[in-house]
Amino acid sequence: MPAQASAMSGVLRRPFTEQVAFFRGKLGNLVPTQFWDDLEREQHDTGFMVAGAQKADLLNDLAVAVDRTIAEGKSLDAFRKDFNAIVARHGWHGWTGEGSVGGEAWRTRTIYRTNASTSYSAGRYAQLVAGNFELWVYRHGGSKDPRHEHLHVFDGLCLPPDHPFWQIFFPPSDWGCSCYVVGARSARAAKRLGGDPDKKLPDGWDRINPKTGAPFGAGRNWDYAPGASVAPIVKASAEKIRNWDYRIGKGFMEGVPEAMRDALAESYRSLPSVADDARRAAQRIWDGRPKPEPGRTLGLVKSVQAAAVREALDVDASLFDFSLSPDEIQHVKNRHGVEADEWQRDVTPDDFARLPQIIQHGSKMRMVGRSASRRLPVFEIVLKIGGEIYVTRWEYWAKRRTFTLLSFFVRK
Repeated sequence: MPAQASAMSGVLRRPFTEQVAFFRGKLGNLVPTQFWDDLEREQHDTGFMVAGAQKADLLNDLAVAVDRTIAEGKSLDAFRKDFNAIVARHGWHGWTGEGSVGGEAWRTRTIYRTNASTSYSAGRYAQLVAGNFELWVYRHGGSKDPRHEHLHVFDGLCLPPDHPFWQIFFPPSDWGCSCYVVGARSARAAKRLGGDPDKKLPDGWDRINPKTGAPFGAGRNWDYAPGASVAPIVKASAEKIRNWDYRIGKGFMEGVPEAMRDALAESYRSLPSVADDARRAAQRIWDGRPKPEPGRTLGLVKSVQAAAVREALDVDASLFDFSLSPDEIQHVKNRHGVEADEWQRDVTPDDFARLPQIIQHGSKMRMVGRSASRRLPVFEIVLKIGGEIYVTRWEYWAKRRTFTLLSFFVRK
């Protein structure tokens, strides 16, 4: 297991299997709250909250926006765009930070970084436990304003995994903490990773700070090991999916109740960043640039759509998703992106941004035949927008558990 430069470096660059598994495990328990400390310590391992968010549909949307940053490696700017759209759509007011540029930037950054770092840490905890390392090594994250205990007392500590220190100070141990832990097979290996096997914890390392109710070096409600209470479940879930971005991005939804999966799918397709990514994926093909990743999810199939598939094929498609692949985007460009005729116009990359809307609000899925080359079932979804009719056709891929876009045209 490679060492990381910090708990935040690379957290959102690639999907991280255990990290995604941990966060997806919380999607079945969205907790309405008024204050940030309404959930305490390991309660955050199994529940998702945003302080002040109390309505179920608002929480759904916020959870999906955060999940997308974790599972698909989205930037803070993309999260802010989604967050602002969610707040406007639900008319949510009175949240901490609202009303000033600085306050809103701080609030979105806090939500983004806190969920990223705790989910990352929980995933690492599951990896470390499974790795059977002799020693765990505490490393300071290199923040510009280091906490005294983290830099001068804890950095370089090499302790066995069952030491009580880890149940209190497995990082992050406070807001913005970027410390991290790596595993070592021996004292020599620990040294190579920046550890100091001779370093000892001082007497009273776990004494309580009366101002926070937590030991010195840990913030209030941060004196626990994120993910420790669910580590075996996280690791078992992660074993089902290998490190392929697309599969991780759609995985680990089996434990979420079907009704909630529907709500999460709707929330996902309402995020501006999902439409933006579909447009960018198409623009890449239109520009002739190298093809991107093998697949991009457009969110889960809803239960009513799965029922239509079951009616046509007598199969269970309840955990399938809709997806885009570069080859099929290329097909759409070649067949429908040029030389429009009297009954259809050229499809453009901007039209691809409509796909989430078409999936969400279009006609009932109906089987219209089989694909010419692969002889796979093809389903159609149609939506009229303005004076035009958008027709999408999706190919059923059983092994990948997806409906991938096969054809897309716009009738005048």
